[in-house]
Amino acid sequence: MGIRLEKPWRALTPEAVAALPAELGVFQLGDAQGTVVRIGYAGGRTLFGLRSELAAALAAGEAAQFRTEVTSQYMCRYEELLMVHKADHGALPTGNAADGRRRLGRLSPG
Repeated sequence: MGIRLEKPWRALTPEAVAALPAELGVFQLGDAQGTVVRIGYAGGRTLFGLRSELAAALAAGEAAQFRTEVTSQYMCRYEELLMVHKADHGALPTGNAADGRRRLGRLSPG
């Protein structure tokens, strides 16, 4: 497993969301071209984990696609994915730009 979340994109549909586990983890939302528009996580306070977070994204019409990673270390992995995205693209995804996140560390992925 690499540092990037490289799983295949899945269409963000009600059926795909219903099939998701009620697990802790991280996710990426993408547009139709596969550009990451937001990175998020389902944490301990999320009622039904990834399923709830992606149901909210679907209801808001945030994205066309998604990919997930189940992990109990969701905050560390979330911040890691943000740092990798910033290293690769020079900025955070548009959906994360106004989060008011504390300062992120820097990564130099190879």
